Amino acid sequence: MNKMTVRDISFKDKRVLVRVDFNVPLEGSRITDDTRIRAAVPTLQFILSQQPKAVVLMSHLGRPKDGPDPKFSLAPVAPALAELLGKPVAFASDCVGPVADEAVAALPSGGILLLENTRFYKGEEKNDLDLAQKLAKHGDVYVNDAFGSAHRAHSSTEGVARYLPAVSGLLMEKEIDYLSNTIESPKRPFVAILGGAKVSDKIEVIEALLNKVDLLLIGGGMANTFFKAQGHALGKSLVESESVDTAASLLQKGADKLVLPVDAVTGDAFSNDAQKQTIDVKDGVPDGWSIYDIGPKTINLFREKLQGAQTVVWNGPMGVFEMASFATGTNAVAQILAEQTDRGAITIIGGGDSAAAVEAVGLAERITHISTGGGASLEMLEGKALPGVVALKDKT
Repeated sequence: MNKMTVRDISFKDKRVLVRVDFNVPLEGSRITDDTRIRAAVPTLQFILSQQPKAVVLMSHLGRPKDGPDPKFSLAPVAPALAELLGKPVAFASDCVGPVADEAVAALPSGGILLLENTRFYKGEEKNDLDLAQKLAKHGDVYVNDAFGSAHRAHSSTEGVARYLPAVSGLLMEKEIDYLSNTIESPKRPFVAILGGAKVSDKIEVIEALLNKVDLLLIGGGMANTFFKAQGHALGKSLVESESVDTAASLLQKGADKLVLPVDAVTGDAFSNDAQKQTIDVKDGVPDGWSIYDIGPKTINLFREKLQGAQTVVWNGPMGVFEMASFATGTNAVAQILAEQTDRGAITIIGGGDSAAAVEAVGLAERITHISTGGGASLEMLEGKALPGVVALKDKT
């Protein structure tokens, strides 16, 4: 990575403003998955080891619509982080203004403060520079360790870097190194697996990957649009009619690389208790039924295609994995990737639902790298520059 990192700068006696990604799932005030908090710990420990004056943390959480909303407060994160660091973490109920300014001023030497959700201000997502300047007042130097938000030019990711010396955290560095090395010089055979509901969300990444991979396996709801382009009957399955022509074009362009499911698990209702039947795609989906997962023949096909792969990237589930009845395909792909890692392949999961699925089945330790940013990892795979990374200081 040609950007400066926390290793290239001194933090002694400086107030360090750190953009972290603490966009964690909550049930009430209970954090149901602390992966992103744990991912930030190495960077924070590195900064703290240099005896900074203070460390001030900022993050967004969720998508609050109309200003402050207790449902999207970062307050529950402060005690969780304190436990992981073994140090007190103060919390400010605002991210700018008198409350935040006073909380920063009150920090003891080496103290840590977590600011309230930056998205409580509408200017955050508009990259409002007045908001960015107010956030920048909290630090002498800026560290961006929020890879999950690096593809967004927001006040707390891109704007702040205009007012402070800006460097990458260790997590950001690790993410970029893994993903950029994969794109630029993958060990071959290089296989990508894409799933999820909508092909329209991933047209650009499919086009980019077809120029880079040896094989591209397609699953999830997005496969239905390709089936439609092939003329198969799909019952009530989700299909993006406006993307059928694009899917047909991609099938033609990637004729020697694209691998689609050959069978599917269908249900008569969008429910974990639905009646199920497995069908061959070429035979069509019965009226009133929908595809909710890849079938056993496809799992075997994907296993066969992944044998011998040296680099595998996966983004997006193979079906409605939130329902146990339709999680078999996603869980099987997670298991196949773990097996490939065990025999020496580089396996990378591009955040989001795929990462959640691997965590849920206890296979995270058997994957080379699990990205903390779904959208950011997809944009990197497309070859796009990420605003939050571009804004950092270049290495001289």
